[in-house]
Amino acid sequence: MVTSLNVQSKLPADERRAVTVEAVIALAGSQNPSDITTAAIAKHMNLTQGALFRHFPSKDSIWQSVMEWVADRLLARIDSAAEGTSSPLSAMQAMFMSHIDFVVEHPGVPRMMFGQLQSTEETAAKKMAQTLIQRYSERVRARIEEGKAIGEITSEVDTQAAATLFVGTIQGLVMQSLLSGDLLRMRADAPGVFAIYQRGMRNVQ
Repeated sequence: MVTSLNVQSKLPADERRAVTVEAVIALAGSQNPSDITTAAIAKHMNLTQGALFRHFPSKDSIWQSVMEWVADRLLARIDSAAEGTSSPLSAMQAMFMSHIDFVVEHPGVPRMMFGQLQSTEETAAKKMAQTLIQRYSERVRARIEEGKAIGEITSEVDTQAAATLFVGTIQGLVMQSLLSGDLLRMRADAPGVFAIYQRGMRNVQ
């Protein structure tokens, strides 16, 4: 729902920036993120471009804020999912499924991530996307090492390769769902896909 101009004008600066980020994510769910202009963002929010630029000095700063939002929300989501699980592999499964749910709820996010990572320009938003992947991978590697330490995951597993495969498997599911136009397909496919991943990790001795 588009907030009215009068309501928008009364929002505190931090809240206005948050609403702008949400508007970009919503637009990215229905169109190519590279085609999103500041005019389109302002129109979606029922604002003038001048009002938009009072809180963001440039379009790049908007995209940086969007990627910061994605990083904060996604990492908090997987951290929360992993809490209280019974084992490292259970934690990884919870992280895997919560990531899938996050994408289904915010379909514009993977479009923006892929767009930023494919960009040839070293923008602040691209660096944030790269940092997100690094921080995400660190969490996965930590769980794998925990699994090895307690004997749940075989010591023969290459931790770095397994973490790369974990992230890449999610990206593959996301890409196939985007190509098919059916994001809910991810939820249906994810449990079976993770089961195969887990089978290759588990210590069967």
